[in-house]
Amino acid sequence: MRRYVVVYCTAGDAEEAHKIARMLVERRLAACVNVVPSVTSHYRWKSEIARSDESWLVVKTREDRFEALRAAVVSAHSYEVPEIIALPIEAGNAPYLSWIDDCLE
Repeated sequence: MRRYVVVYCTAGDAEEAHKIARMLVERRLAACVNVVPSVTSHYRWKSEIARSDESWLVVKTREDRFEALRAAVVSAHSYEVPEIIALPIEAGNAPYLSWIDDCLE
């Protein structure tokens, strides 16, 4: 049984986010990537509280593609430690999940 995931990732700006999104779809590591152009993140970095305006990527893929997707994002990303988090899709519209499979083949 194939397992599907949604991967969350942030990028420094919309240009970088769109570049990563296109690369993931071109390489068939993702079926679809939504780019939310403006989110504000608050976090702790190197013992300081930080705030950044970022872009947010919402990536739809399969679990078996995650490791290659992670490596591709790390190699293309400007951050020292990019956020790359996969969450399982517990249920979904069967035709949509089939479409993901078609896009990744």
